[in-house]
Amino acid sequence: MSTVKTLTALAKADALAGKRVFIRSDLNVPFDDTGRISEDTRIRASVPAIRMALDAGAAVMVTSHLGRPTEGTVADADTLAPVAARLSQLLGQPVPVVKNWVDGGFSVEPGQVVLLENCRCNVGEKKDDDALSRKMAALCDVYVNDAFGTAHRAEATTHGIARYAPVACAGPLLEAELDALGRALEEPKRPMVAIVAGSKVSTKLSILRALADKVDQLVVGGGIANTFMLAKGLGIGKSLAEPDQVDQAAAVIDVMQQRGAGVPIPVDVVCAKSFGADAPATIKPASDVAGDDMILDIGPQTAAQLAGILEKAGTIVWNGPVGVFEFDAFANGTKVIAQAIAKSPAFSIAGGGDTLAAIAKYNVADKVGYISTGGGAFLEFLEGKTLPAVEILQQRAEG
Repeated sequence: MSTVKTLTALAKADALAGKRVFIRSDLNVPFDDTGRISEDTRIRASVPAIRMALDAGAAVMVTSHLGRPTEGTVADADTLAPVAARLSQLLGQPVPVVKNWVDGGFSVEPGQVVLLENCRCNVGEKKDDDALSRKMAALCDVYVNDAFGTAHRAEATTHGIARYAPVACAGPLLEAELDALGRALEEPKRPMVAIVAGSKVSTKLSILRALADKVDQLVVGGGIANTFMLAKGLGIGKSLAEPDQVDQAAAVIDVMQQRGAGVPIPVDVVCAKSFGADAPATIKPASDVAGDDMILDIGPQTAAQLAGILEKAGTIVWNGPVGVFEFDAFANGTKVIAQAIAKSPAFSIAGGGDTLAAIAKYNVADKVGYISTGGGAFLEFLEGKTLPAVEILQQRAEG
């Protein structure tokens, strides 16, 4: 992977003192019904970059998107004010919110930090508007991208500003993501196992195809596994699947087989007659699924087989639970997978919202090699796609 400049290196070189540092973080956190932040992982993950710049004597500006606002207005639900309050607690100093900041007119001194209001409220942000990007670049001496979760999008605060800022670099969170993903993909320790689960093959087809050329075992789960079962001639009853994607699933299996690699198909499954937490669960061989059955998890025999594969792996990439783990009756497959990854000596990397929820539920976060903060960016990187926000940092480092 091409190198990028890093905030860490600039701080070590004492190149930030007195400089205006603009940090694009990912502070897009969920809120509960009362308007309180319900999960603050992303805010906590943003602190090291901010603290690094402050400790180096910089005047720090931070911005992020939040939700899906309408450009040109800041509704009550769009404001970063609650995020600023949490950031000030974590940093131990005031973090005022600056509105209407694009044209400047605000001041921030070395050792101070301000939070620039929701960047997606600025007209032109999502379209990577050139004039907006130039205005933002004029606010700073150093631009820092520390928002891997948005790296697959070319927007003004993730891409355009990096073209024009005097210096453009990666923050420690983005740097760690690139290191971990590079380690998993560029020279992976073999055997390499990927777990790709989700409701639809169509939304994950390009990554399944890309991984089919790279991995030694491709474990599919959820509705994706049901479609692969159809491709192998197994009945799936009324389970979630995409019959129109069966040929694509068969093609992935063929590519893997030609390389001597495998796509393990479930040998047993956990079924129910309806979808719900209280639906009675029945374990049965994969060949015995009835017409009115819904497959909601892999069976214990399949889970044990997959655990055996994971325990012998050299590298594991995990995206998606293999069953409806939110319901305890259909959670065993995902639990066994999570615990097998935790036990495995392999370097493991996991990403995607449901995956992170499963990691939290089974308390294995400290036993996963690296947990990615990105969903779409994580998948696109695995697929081998160019991430615009990373590419521009690479170009600036070379130029």
